[in-house]
Amino acid sequence: MPIYEYHCRHCSNEFETLVRSSGPAPSCPECHGTELERKLSTFAAHTASASQPVAAPVSPCGACGAPGGPGSCRLQ
Repeated sequence: MPIYEYHCRHCSNEFETLVRSSGPAPSCPECHGTELERKLSTFAAHTASASQPVAAPVSPCGACGAPGGPGSCRLQ
């Protein structure tokens, strides 16, 4: 069961929720709207050896790893 990040188009709330394939479609916890945009998010990879850090992928702009490249990240 993955956890997805969403952006509500109605009230601009951003939230995470656990999504079950057999469950109902998610709704915004603030306004209960269903017009949601699923955001691309990074994930954490855990290895058996904690002594070797896992490097996060870097986007062409060198920022947060957004796959769309420069200008696609909301942090810029």
